[in-house]
Order: sequence, then C-alpha cells, then structure tokens
Amino acid sequence: MTTGTDTLTRHWIDGTWQEGPGSIAVVNPATEETIAEVPAGGASEIDTAVVAARHAFPAWAATPLADRVATVLAIREGIKARSAEIAASITAEMGSPTKFANSVQVGMPIATSKGVAGLAESFPWTEEIGNSLVVREPIGVVGAVTPWNYPLHQVVAKVAPALVAGCTIVLKPSEVAPLTAGILADITREAGLPGGVFNVVHGTGPDAGEALAKHPLVDMVSFTGSVPAGRRVQEVAAATVKRVALELGGKSANIVLDDADLTQAVKLGLGNCFINGGQTCTAWTRLLVPESLHDQVVEMAVEQSAKYTVGDPTEESTRIGPMSSDRQRERVEHYITQGVEEGAELAAGGPGRPEGLERGAYVRPTIFSGVRPDMTIAQEEIFGPVLSVMPYADEDEAVEIANATVYGLAGAVFAGSQERGVEVAKRMRTGQVDVNGGAFNPLAPFGGYKQSGTGRELGRYGLEEFLEVKSIQL
Repeated sequence: MTTGTDTLTRHWIDGTWQEGPGSIAVVNPATEETIAEVPAGGASEIDTAVVAARHAFPAWAATPLADRVATVLAIREGIKARSAEIAASITAEMGSPTKFANSVQVGMPIATSKGVAGLAESFPWTEEIGNSLVVREPIGVVGAVTPWNYPLHQVVAKVAPALVAGCTIVLKPSEVAPLTAGILADITREAGLPGGVFNVVHGTGPDAGEALAKHPLVDMVSFTGSVPAGRRVQEVAAATVKRVALELGGKSANIVLDDADLTQAVKLGLGNCFINGGQTCTAWTRLLVPESLHDQVVEMAVEQSAKYTVGDPTEESTRIGPMSSDRQRERVEHYITQGVEEGAELAAGGPGRPEGLERGAYVRPTIFSGVRPDMTIAQEEIFGPVLSVMPYADEDEAVEIANATVYGLAGAVFAGSQERGVEVAKRMRTGQVDVNGGAFNPLAPFGGYKQSGTGRELGRYGLEEFLEVKSIQL
C-alpha cells in the first residue's frame, strides 16, 4: 500500500503541512515492509502547535454552536467519502482485516461523531439553580494522545466532542499507526476548519507525548493507552494541575451463568475476545463458567475458534490479521508461553507462528482452560487473541473473580433472564457491561473503574469532559 499523498507524512500545524527533523518508519505488520515515514516531532513542534491552538481558541469558542456542529458533521461526511482509503490505511499500518476495518474501524467514528453532533442542541449548556446561572464553557486547549489499535475511532471520540464544546486540539497519534491521522487532518481542511483549531504532531510518547502533557498552555489532556503510560501522563500533567482524562487497559470478564444460552454466550464471547485480533481494551478475555459446564464450554469455544481464519488482512475471508507490530507479536507470545509454564491447559493454539505464516507479526489464536485467578494470563492485559476459560463454584465466586484484577473497563453477563443478568452486572466493578449480547451504544458513557482510567468518553458524558462549569450569581 502507498500513502497516496505526501501530506500524510508531515505534521499538520496551524492549517499547514510542516516538515520536521528526524523520521519514524511506519511498518506494515503483515509484510514487514516500511510503507511510510513520519517526522519525529518533539518539544519544539508541540510548542508551535499548542501556541497555534491557543491563538485559535477564542475565535473557535465564540463560533456559534450550530456552526461548530455543522463542521463536525462536515468532517463526518469527509470520513464517509474517504472511507475506503481510510480502511486501507488502517489495514496497512496496523493489520486490521479489511472487512473489520471497513465496518468497525471506519463505522464507529462515523456513528460517534453523528451522536455527539445530535445531542448538542438539547445539551444543558446553561441552567438556573436558585439565584445562580450555571454555564458550561469550553475548557480550552486539549492535548489528545491516542493509541494504534483504533487509529481513527480513538481520535474522533476525542476530537468530535472537543470541537462541539468549543475547544481547540493538538493530537499526538501513535507512531505505530499514524497515517490515518494525516487523512483526518486533510478532511478537517476540506471541511473548512480554521487553522490552529486541530493540529497533528507526530512523534513518540516520551518525546512528543510528554511535551504535550506538561505544556503550560494545554488545559486538558485526553489519553488512551496503557496503564504505565497513563500514570506518566498524570505525573507530568500534575505540574500545571490540568484536567486529565484516561482510558487505559482492561481485563474484562464474561460471566456465563448456569441458566445462560451457552451457544450464544460462547459465540459472542469468543468474538468479543478475538475482536481486532484481541487488540481491544474492552476484549472479554476471561470467560467465567460454572465448574459443571467448564469442559462443555471449552469444547464449544475450540470448535468456534476454527472459524477465526488467520492471514493476509487484505483478504475478505481473514478474521484475524497480524498483531500491530513484531514487538506486539513478541508480547503476546510471551504471555502464551507464560500461561503454559504456570500450568494453564492449552485447548487451542499455543506458542509459535500459525502454519504457513512465517513472515509477518502473526500469532496463533489461543484458548486456555482451567485458568486460575492468580495466573498471570488471568490478571494482566495481553492484547492479543488469547482467551482464558475460568471455572467458578457459584455466582458469588464468579463476581469475586471478575472483580479481582486492577482493571475495570468492560465486561459481560449471559443469563437466562435479563433481570438476573442486570443484577449480576450491577455487582461488577467495571464501567460498561453487556447483558446477553447487548449492542454497543455510541451515546452511552465509556470508561473505566480502578486502573482502567478516569473520566468518560462518548455521548453527553464525553462532551462534559471538555467543559468547565461556571456559576454566575444574580
């Protein structure tokens, strides 16, 4: 794949494409070939972009709400118009299979941007409380740092509500999958977004990311990524006491109760574990089942896993492509090996490359059975297609196991009745729970408990993250 235009390899600052010193190779994880390079930005480029965003803020904040919403919808139309190009870019830079890239990687940001634009008119921008007029105002300049696993959705989930709120933005996309951010920058230009309102600076986390988080003219940092990186963002942002929103890792539990529809639970459970090659923070990587049903569920999961073809992500039949990079492949391999060493039983997959795929960052989709709560694979986020099937004695123990990690981002419950499923869901210490396969809702709040982060994204709750609240006494 070629990038199509050299604008994708430069910074986008103050409405212009800008060169920068140094370069970072963008590698196709399926072919191991370098497909592009982006500049290695640092403190200097971040400062230039933040100053531009600061200068642009007063005018954008004063722009009528209807015009800000119209601009977000114009960006959405631009994404739709270039959806094939964007999907191809995502497939090439991080290995997401073509079918998934088109339907989800591009489909989700189209849905979320429409959602936040649609709620703007009814949002309570002002309200009266006694003799006080309470107004909600844009927080200011937002520093957005995004990951590689959903290189458009994670950006739009921040940028769309920030623009509607009246904020200006400096984005530092992942250096692993940075090309899609360049396409989005070009779309914002085509949509007529004024210079400085949205800026893109490429670079690594320690260089560009830290410079953005600690910059004194940045009013808020919205970060999505790993727990260690999130901690670092909090540390450097603390010097200026700015707001920090964090969407971090997960180790989500899928609790299957004794009266659940096992066919549905296993099919949807495996799909939500292997989604995007398992490179999804909400992936249901722990399948909790009654002891009496453990072996039956494992057998069903293994049979279902045969449908998850691994291979060239540009092929329509492929369901799992390569990991995003060779480094990520090595990480997943390490966890699989550790699971074997700690005594978990391999039901499917295992260490080593899939047969016939000696080139590329491929791993074998893996299912472990008889996994204990104290095992590393039951506690740490693997970020690959690895499922841990865990037996439990009763409902109370299931909830205890589900809550026994440092994470709390997502989860699921399958039960014979919705009422029973909801009662168990309420006991789970996690930010989002699907009951009996409940559909993703782009207007519902998204975010985590515990070390899965702070703050919420999407819908009204995501919009509120980018607003300050002022009381005017009358």
